[in-house]
Amino acid sequence: MFDSLDDWLIIGVVVAILFYGSSKIPQLAHALGRSIGEFKRGRLEVERELKAEQANLATTPTPGPR
Repeated sequence: MFDSLDDWLIIGVVVAILFYGSSKIPQLAHALGRSIGEFKRGRLEVERELKAEQANLATTPTPGPR
């Protein structure tokens, strides 16, 4: 009966409307979109820092045996 993601999405929307009311749904969607955007920006920042650190380690000469 609920085999596809579309079925679960429809059920989720109906439950959200019943639980929060139709006036709150746009506010929740806006907050969710902002949260996802912030998460993506944070992830990209961490990836840039890791790449910079890897590049720094690759260019730093390691001391040889004495």
